[in-house]
Amino acid sequence: MITSRASVSVRYAETDMMRVVYHGSYLPWLEIGRTHLLKEHGLPYRELEAEGFFLPVLEVSLRYLRPAKYDDEVTIVTFLREKPSLRIRMEYELFRGAEKIATATSLHAFIDRAGKPVRPPAAFVTMIDKVFATG
Repeated sequence: MITSRASVSVRYAETDMMRVVYHGSYLPWLEIGRTHLLKEHGLPYRELEAEGFFLPVLEVSLRYLRPAKYDDEVTIVTFLREKPSLRIRMEYELFRGAEKIATATSLHAFIDRAGKPVRPPAAFVTMIDKVFATG
């Protein structure tokens, strides 16, 4: 399993008239979590794109447990629990302090510049093999 932690401060623009974070504002936070996980483990998303590989979202599921509010510090814990093959399932837990405020999953697959599905690049496979071998 691979894990990573990233933090965001809730901006005023991410809130709605009820003074809580608008539900759609959580999706960019998931992106922050997954790109941070890849970068933290030696494979910045920028490098994947430079090599012609992209990881579009195929599915996303988000469960809201408690509202986040303006100026809250939200910690995004991202998990890659299973060694991926063609598809990559990321899991997320979002916290305000010790309180879990949301959980989510996202499913991704590699595509090339033409938008065709492809196998993961060698650098990704090497990184995954190394991290999962060391536990």
